[in-house]
Amino acid sequence: MDIRALTPTYSVSPQIETADLAAIKAAGYVAVIDNRPDAEIPPNLHTITMQSAAEAAGLAFFANPIIGGMMTMENVTQQADAIKAAGGPVLAYCASGNRSSICWALAHAGQMPTDELIAIPGRFGYQLEGLRGQLDAMAKNA
Repeated sequence: MDIRALTPTYSVSPQIETADLAAIKAAGYVAVIDNRPDAEIPPNLHTITMQSAAEAAGLAFFANPIIGGMMTMENVTQQADAIKAAGGPVLAYCASGNRSSICWALAHAGQMPTDELIAIPGRFGYQLEGLRGQLDAMAKNA
């Protein structure tokens, strides 16, 4: 498990496993957001399995599968809604943490400066500079 805290209340990670959920709960997270479509992963990591294990560990679970290169505004809205509904620290995961970082940045366009939305994930190697124009446009319409 490789948790990368973008903010005090939102972290991203590459794929987690059911065995990680107790440690995630112990680390203070209250919810997990699964950004991986089942088609990308083996059955033991599918949404239903992860959701059952997360809930058994006392974590809220939100499924928001994002197909690589095909993120939608519905994904962004669902991510923002899940973060708000969690009411505490959230861990979002995908294959590398990149999609979870992008979705977070887009969900916060207009709430934080674009430079921060790019720089914060950049500390962990997530390159969001290519989103600058979209983040700026979304901030103007926020």
